Amino acid sequence: MNASFTVIGLSTGIIRPHDPFTDRIVAAADAACGGFADGDILVLAETAVATAEGNVVLLDSVTPSPQAQKLADKYHMDSRTVEVVLAESDSVVGGIPGFLLCMKHGTLLPNAGVDASNAPPGCIVPLPADPDASAVRIRDAISQKCHVRIGVIVADSRTHAMRLGCSGVAIGCAGVPSVIDDRGRSDLFGRKLEVTKRAIADNIASAAELVMGEADECMPAAIIRGLGMPIGDNIGVDTIDADECLFMGVFRKSRT
Repeated sequence: MNASFTVIGLSTGIIRPHDPFTDRIVAAADAACGGFADGDILVLAETAVATAEGNVVLLDSVTPSPQAQKLADKYHMDSRTVEVVLAESDSVVGGIPGFLLCMKHGTLLPNAGVDASNAPPGCIVPLPADPDASAVRIRDAISQKCHVRIGVIVADSRTHAMRLGCSGVAIGCAGVPSVIDDRGRSDLFGRKLEVTKRAIADNIASAAELVMGEADECMPAAIIRGLGMPIGDNIGVDTIDADECLFMGVFRKSRT
């Protein structure tokens, strides 16, 4: 990969359910940098992807279950939001006021990714139903429309253990690897690396979020240009089992 690259924010305006999202992204790229080029990596905010796909929940349409009401009382949350979080979660492992800590698709995350920020009034937005499929669909549409080979990452903002603030995390990926295995390479002093794997897609997502923002920027996408990463047929984000995770492993042992 190249030592320098450029991050180009794409301003699309407000994305609404069932908008022609890919067309809006292509138009934004044309305006920002003259369009897509071979080797570009497009990073997309998951809320915009989910909204365009129609994955938006009107809170007034939700009837909370007794379990949702109990958790809402315990963690000071809207019981309707909790009901949606429960539906989106594989399991709930705990929480703090305002948030439930959930397992979803092999990942530990707050509120199962259900988000009220940048959602239409009175609504919340779950994660895209299949972020990898979303990335593939958008990559293919842009590649056919613009005659380029690009990678696409669907990104979410996540907190990390014992750290303040959010950074980007890839939840869907097409055309680029999510992780690069550096085991076997030598460090500065000739020692062989034994465990190092670089979360490339997460790092790219974080770089993009520096320009995408989290508030009213109307910039739900960014192009990473000049990174020099080969564009291939990779699909998916690599995860590990909970038993292999340092944080989850310690958490589980502390509860037994």
